[in-house]
Amino acid sequence: MPNIDFVQVFISFLVLLFSLTVHEAAHAWSADRLGDATARMLGRVSLNPAVHVDPIGTVLFPLIALLTNLPVIGWAKPVPVNVLNLHKNWREKYMVIAAAGPASNIVLAVIASLVLRAIAPASADALEDGQVSPLATVLESAIYINVLLAVFNMVPVPPLDGGNVLAGLLRGPVGEAFERIRPYGFMILYGLMLTGVLSALITPPARFLLSLLL
Repeated sequence: MPNIDFVQVFISFLVLLFSLTVHEAAHAWSADRLGDATARMLGRVSLNPAVHVDPIGTVLFPLIALLTNLPVIGWAKPVPVNVLNLHKNWREKYMVIAAAGPASNIVLAVIASLVLRAIAPASADALEDGQVSPLATVLESAIYINVLLAVFNMVPVPPLDGGNVLAGLLRGPVGEAFERIRPYGFMILYGLMLTGVLSALITPPARFLLSLLL
C-alpha cells in the first residue's frame, strides 16, 4: 500500500474545493455584471461550494489524483451564460466572462504567495524546530493548485475557458470550424492527456508562474 499523507490530501482537497468555488463564482459574477443574470437567478453568484460542486470533477477525479500523486486538476459545474443577454459587443463580454475564472485563480495564487512571504521568518523558525507550519502548507497548496487550475483552464480547447476565449477571437469560416469541434472537446482533451501533449502545454507556463510565486 502506498504511503499516503491523508492530512495533506485533506488540505489539498479543501484548497481545491475553495479554488474551484471562487473560479465559478468569478464566472457568475462577471456574467451578471456584464448583463446576463442567468447565473444569479440560479444562485451561482455565491461562494457556497454546494452550488458549484460537480460529483465527478470536484470530488472523485481530484481525490483519485491526490491519492495517486497525480497533478491535481478538477472542475465544477459550468456557469450557464446566455449570450443573447449580453447584447452589444457580446463576443468581447463573453471572453471576459470566460477569462474571469482563470484570472481569479491567479489572484488567489498571488495572495497566497504574498502571505507566505510575509510569514516566511515564522516558517523558517518552525522548520528549525523540526515542525512544518500548517499555514505554510496550506498556502503552498493554494499556490500550486491555483496555478495548475489557471493554466489548465486556459488551454485553448472548448469547453475550457481558453477555448471560449479563443472562440471569441476567431471570426468567419475559421470561427465556424472551431465551433464545430466543441461537441468533441472532452475527447480532444483526453487525447491530449493520453499522448502527453496536455502535460507539454501546461508544464512550462505552470513552472514559470510557480518559480515567481514560490
